[in-house]
Amino acid sequence: MKFFLKTFGCRVNQVESQALFEEFLRAGWTQTFHLEEADLCLLNTCTVTHQADKDVEKLIRQILRRNPSARLVLTGCYAAAHQDHIRQTFPQSQIVGKYELGKTLFQKEDVCWTVSGHEGHSRAFVKIQDGCDCFCSYCIVPFARNVKRSKPVLDVVAEVAALVQKGFGEIVLTGINIGNYRCPQSGQDLAGLCRELEKLPGRFRIRFSSIELQTVSEGIVEAMSARPDRFCNYLHLPLQSGCDSVLKAMNRHYDTAQYAQKVAQLRARVPGISIFADVIAGFPTETDADFETTYQFIEQQKLCGLHVFSYSPRPLTKAAAWPQLDAAVIKARAERLRALDSVLRASFAASLVGTEQEVFVEEHSPQGLRAVTSNFQQVMLQNAPQGLQGLLRVRIVRAEGALCYAALLDSPKK
Repeated sequence: MKFFLKTFGCRVNQVESQALFEEFLRAGWTQTFHLEEADLCLLNTCTVTHQADKDVEKLIRQILRRNPSARLVLTGCYAAAHQDHIRQTFPQSQIVGKYELGKTLFQKEDVCWTVSGHEGHSRAFVKIQDGCDCFCSYCIVPFARNVKRSKPVLDVVAEVAALVQKGFGEIVLTGINIGNYRCPQSGQDLAGLCRELEKLPGRFRIRFSSIELQTVSEGIVEAMSARPDRFCNYLHLPLQSGCDSVLKAMNRHYDTAQYAQKVAQLRARVPGISIFADVIAGFPTETDADFETTYQFIEQQKLCGLHVFSYSPRPLTKAAAWPQLDAAVIKARAERLRALDSVLRASFAASLVGTEQEVFVEEHSPQGLRAVTSNFQQVMLQNAPQGLQGLLRVRIVRAEGALCYAALLDSPKK
């Protein structure tokens, strides 16, 4: 039996798909990348934007046209949030919740948590948490994943230890809202999990995926400060807007003063930390003045880079019912923010010239060895020996735009 597996969207989906991929192989299936050959087509879907919905539906139509006899299974956020639409538009498909996939496909319990590696990746991603019930007024995710779950501490530690043994030098802790992590057995929070991960032997580092400002506890800051060899000096703190009135309309649970205070605290406590942020352009209540306030706030905070989203109304969300901004206005604001992102990234890269950094090898290319620093700066090592892997010490010698170039200082250590 052959399976076709397609993943849309976030890192969490990618981890879940890797777990499903491994489960298919254990069950004796063979993967195919050709729709026409598949006995089963499984789409792990995303619905965070209107474009994500369109991408999923385009592939569904291709499958139904090119391989109508295949079993078509939809899971993930698009499948969870749009069930009535799917049943009406694509009645041939089967909707299966993420936590029912094990029983439906493999006669097992949860199969979307644990991975033994990552196909095609040099770093490993470990899913520690799922679900969010914040209900920001623009976000559809709580309508698809509102039940909060966390992986037991002992299971996380065992998974990380196994991945380190396999040679993964960087482990990314990921989830829908990782700051809400709470071990179902011991009650330990994310800081407690960090304390357990500190104890593991070996030369490897932990990176946090996106984490909400208000969940960055004193314990997390302390772990990052005390063990820079174990926890990356990097955080992705979603901002979404730098205007307090817009943040309130978004139902975000902080204001710009609190954001600025947290950024200052992190920079004071964690040497060399880089802070990146999400920001939304064109939220329905955002005026021209509000946008300028956001732009100036980001400049003032000297963030290291942005992930810019153009607002698109999502079904079920409160903001979707409000009067929407003109598409041209949204596009223009997004372009300005992306131009600012380029400036911020170039400034961050330039600030590292002359410093020594520990980098993780991501890939080898004809141009040289590509790596990433603990604080998430992309680095190229030219004329480096072939076959280098893992963590290396380098000196940053120059920056060109958002890319740094470095000289090797040592060889990998175990």
